[in-house]
Order: sequence, then C-alpha cells, then structure tokens
Amino acid sequence: MDALKVSNLGLNSIQNNNNNNVPTKSFMDSMKEALDEVNTEQKTSEQALSDVATGQIKDLHQAAIAIGKAETSMKVMLEVRNKAINAYKEILRTQI
Repeated sequence: MDALKVSNLGLNSIQNNNNNNVPTKSFMDSMKEALDEVNTEQKTSEQALSDVATGQIKDLHQAAIAIGKAETSMKVMLEVRNKAINAYKEILRTQI
C-alpha cells in the first residue's frame, strides 16, 4: 500500500516573502504612469510629424518608428480602457 501513498515529492511549502520595506504602487499610480508614457509617445510622434512636414528631419526611419510607437501605445491604452469599462459594467450587472 505504500506505493499508492501520495507524498509531497520533496516540495517545500511556499513561504510568504512579503517584504514590507518595499513600498507598493497603487493601481491609480500605475495607470497615471502609463498615461504619462502614452502622452510622451504622442508628443514625440507629433514632433516627428511636424519635422517631416517642415523638412527638418533627415532620418525618416526614426520618424516612422516614433509614429508607430505612439500608435501602438494608444491602441494598448484604448484596449485597457475598454477592458476596464467592460469589467465595471459586469460588476454593475452582478446581483447581490
């Protein structure tokens, strides 16, 4: 019957290594940081577009990269917003 016994296979229990010395960021702070990054990308993109339009930029590749980054970061932020709105609506539909 020993062959059918379930053992822990040498796995140690998970210890809570919660380090209280490290301050944690709130969700609001993380969202503000992300919005600031998206805003910075948008401003960089606008500057690159302006430089292309006026002929001040020599490297079109860098301008295209800046515009692509701004577009991608905006799409990601919009998806995060949509998911948050959907989660909020789902919470409102939940009956208590």
